[in-house]
Amino acid sequence: MNREMISRIAHAHHPIKAPLDDASVRRLLEHGVAREDARLLDLGCGPAEWLLRALAAHPGIRADGVDVSPEALEQASAAARERGVQDRLVLHQQPAADFTAPHSFDLILSIGSTHAFGGLLPTLDAAAERLAPGGRVLIGDAFWDREPSPEAVEVLGEYEDLATTLDLIGAAGWTPVLGHVSTRRELDDYEWTLWGTLAEWALDHPDDPDSAQALATAAERRSEWLRTYRDSFGFLTLVLRRTAG
Repeated sequence: MNREMISRIAHAHHPIKAPLDDASVRRLLEHGVAREDARLLDLGCGPAEWLLRALAAHPGIRADGVDVSPEALEQASAAARERGVQDRLVLHQQPAADFTAPHSFDLILSIGSTHAFGGLLPTLDAAAERLAPGGRVLIGDAFWDREPSPEAVEVLGEYEDLATTLDLIGAAGWTPVLGHVSTRRELDDYEWTLWGTLAEWALDHPDDPDSAQALATAAERRSEWLRTYRDSFGFLTLVLRRTAG
């Protein structure tokens, strides 16, 4: 069972691939979509759930999603047809860093996918190159809520604390106009849902050759979360605009 399949099963009941609940996602999108004829771009869209929700809520917008995963894009395409928004969504299978378009975008999204550009600030640089005048960026990334253990850094990577993260964003020429720090409930719900869903799939498919691996992966990831990073990991989602001057 490859990572794509594990992720698809685990996210079956949490299609937003980040620790945010539906109300938080809706509020962030409402603030990010500033005009009813906006063009949206998601760099590292996965199954494009953010774009699908925005398209459903705003019948005048159009969107492009970029991802390297054919499986995720197939899932996005099927969901777009199911929701009746397929005519306003264009999907591109390629590295997000290589994407170009003949026009700029009013809202650029990158939630949980800043690794595609090598981190938060390079992602913002890439967004700036593709952003229309007066446009907004909706970005989500991790931070350390408390001093992490060496094991947590080894598992998740290098991040800053919340205040330093905002300082770096400001110094790079961006102003937050809305922000959301995922709550303990959102963080816990995300982890419980992912690994519970994966474990339940394994229990429901005992004869599947991948069942044992799925069950073991769920237990391993749950233990890693509880023992390694639960008390230090945080997730920040921001709506940003370019700072004048």
